[in-house]
Amino acid sequence: MNNPILSVREMQKQDIDLIIQYWLGADDQFLLGMGVDTGKMPGKEDMRKALSEQLGQPYEEKKSYCIIWQMDGKAIGHSNINKIKFGEEAYMHLHLWTHNLRQKGAGENLVKSTLPFFFKNMKLKKIYCEPYSLNPAPNKTLAKIGFQFIITHRTIPGIINFEQQVNLWELTYERFVKEIV
Repeated sequence: MNNPILSVREMQKQDIDLIIQYWLGADDQFLLGMGVDTGKMPGKEDMRKALSEQLGQPYEEKKSYCIIWQMDGKAIGHSNINKIKFGEEAYMHLHLWTHNLRQKGAGENLVKSTLPFFFKNMKLKKIYCEPYSLNPAPNKTLAKIGFQFIITHRTIPGIINFEQQVNLWELTYERFVKEIV
């Protein structure tokens, strides 16, 4: 990477089709590597509806909250949280859309830039991330950033996932302020 400018921002209406294309355009092998059960994937219109709903909701009512990752002003991925307990905790997900940008260090910087949005706007005390244990990239990124490893356990981590081994990571607001900001 030749010193690209990385930035993050809240999802906007024009990002909805990009997120849908990421999910529906991904090959089955890539989705399997993230622990996705392709038979549980919602259709295009269901995705559009869910993403559109979060745009108009106040923070306190959001079921999901999405931050767009950019490189040189172009959207290249997103991070979202769900299982939100406003003022308490949420679960974070990391998605770099372009294969050739993965495992090159951008993810670490993008996640660090995303965390303030989640902590401040959702008034969180803790953020969890539960990546598939066989997906090394997010697990390495979380460790580098300062998330604390809690446990490896078997679960169905989300509505589009199959039962799998996941690594549960945690970042408290105190640790974020003390060690990451």
